[in-house]
Amino acid sequence: MKWTELWRRAFNAERMSHNVSPISPLAASRGSAACPALNANVLVLNRFYQAIRVVNVRRAFTLLCKDLAEVVHVESDASGKASKWQNLDFAEWRELSELKATFEPDEYDWIHTVRFQIAVPRIIRLLGYDKLPRQDVKFNRRNIYARDSNRCQYCGKRFNTSELSLDHVIPKSQGGRATWENIVCCCVRCNVKKGGRTPEQAGMKLISKPTRPRRSPVINIRLADQRYSSWKQFLDNAYWTVELK
Repeated sequence: MKWTELWRRAFNAERMSHNVSPISPLAASRGSAACPALNANVLVLNRFYQAIRVVNVRRAFTLLCKDLAEVVHVESDASGKASKWQNLDFAEWRELSELKATFEPDEYDWIHTVRFQIAVPRIIRLLGYDKLPRQDVKFNRRNIYARDSNRCQYCGKRFNTSELSLDHVIPKSQGGRATWENIVCCCVRCNVKKGGRTPEQAGMKLISKPTRPRRSPVINIRLADQRYSSWKQFLDNAYWTVELK
């Protein structure tokens, strides 16, 4: 029996070691809480190794089990820099996971089933998808907060998302538009202080000039996590952008 078929049965038919059945929507939400590895993210490349999106662990393993994708495993040298990568199908990745579980268990997130455990891959490559990635970043609240790192662009303090609002640098009443270059994160206190004025009129200064991101700012947040350091070589080129799904 192919390991991919064994995985389908173990991952979809049997309960995971956390007593969660991944095929149930309700169980899926519980599983994310019980198994932190299910909250990890996987970078998806097209056939030409261009980053196209980020998916969750379940979606990544579904693509691997259906032989629609392969794992791109990045090896690092002694200095921690990426030196080479390996292309592995599901069975090969499972075998490598056994070695990693013995020698580098803390370097990976792990999915445990009744029969075996397997490391969560950081990157997968679609075998039959060669479309180019989107070249734009969606202009929405999530991406603005991510671009500004949840930091008020006037006082410089970091806040929870619920404590932030969006501010027109040049107010709408003075012709300001809703664009990347004119919208910033702002705390309630600074928003009230600024009112319907420009920063100059209110005697305030921006801590940084708002610009249009070259790639999804949410990815920049992920890159701050050492677990996703292997993504960098596929994202450093400004031509590549990532659409979140």
